[in-house]
Amino acid sequence: MRHLCCWLAALIMSAMSSAALAADDVLRICLDENLPPLSVHHRGKPGGGFDVLLGQAIADRLGRKLEIQWYESKLDEDSSPALEANALLSDGRCSLLGSYAFTQDGLVAPGVKTAKLPDFDGATRDDRRRRVALGTLKPSKPYMFSTLTVVLGPSAKQRPITDIGDLAGLRLAIESGTLADAILMTFDKGRLIDDITHLIPARDDLLGALEQGKFDATLLDGRRFDAYRAAHPDTKLSASGYSYPIGANRGYVGLASSAELIASVDKALTELEASGTLATLGRSAGLTYLPPRQPVILGDAFQRIIRSGTR
Repeated sequence: MRHLCCWLAALIMSAMSSAALAADDVLRICLDENLPPLSVHHRGKPGGGFDVLLGQAIADRLGRKLEIQWYESKLDEDSSPALEANALLSDGRCSLLGSYAFTQDGLVAPGVKTAKLPDFDGATRDDRRRRVALGTLKPSKPYMFSTLTVVLGPSAKQRPITDIGDLAGLRLAIESGTLADAILMTFDKGRLIDDITHLIPARDDLLGALEQGKFDATLLDGRRFDAYRAAHPDTKLSASGYSYPIGANRGYVGLASSAELIASVDKALTELEASGTLATLGRSAGLTYLPPRQPVILGDAFQRIIRSGTR
């Protein structure tokens, strides 16, 4: 009997050890299922996008198998990207969350002890109800820069744009309540106000109206225009080539307890950046790739610009 107990104990320890090794062999990353061309996933189909390609490249360098936990981020008044990311990581759904915007507010210690999980692939009814005890977020080094760009309609495609002031005299369309709205409305103490028409997000089709020639230009997230071009290969809209100088770096975020993994990922990112692979992966995914910029973590730069009414 004693020998049987010892044998069972050894078997259990072996299974636990194998499970631990198997977990160490997997790099599990949480990605937003609707953030093209960074990441996109339709149920029952393989996922794609820049972050999928990047995750695979990092997993290869670390000698691990890549697994992706897809989740859905709700853009409403009650949602918080920081709390959603923290909940997914703290619940063990993944070790890293990709394309996280590096802002001061998004990387501070959470003001609450628990948070609900966002909807994720494989979630049960209980998962949607329960709250998760939160940890402390730790960022990797950034791997791309995300900002706004000017998109030109057919009638203005030859217009050179090197600054927001170059939009003067054009028929501008902008979505109400957005950062782009605040930037254009306050630029040079309101110089562009008379040129601006406000559209309602999620109701009006901003880029569709621009395509139809109802307006000449708009200011919006560069990622969003990349996604539009991929979905409308025959579009008459054109990129101005101008990128707003202030934006947020994006990178991975994990828990502070994953510092060793994040250090390994940082090393891999440094190698991928030096070899030009990050830009190559961006082109492959249809992303207008911009390398990270200083400051690494965005503070209150937008608020200062809007308050002062300058560029």
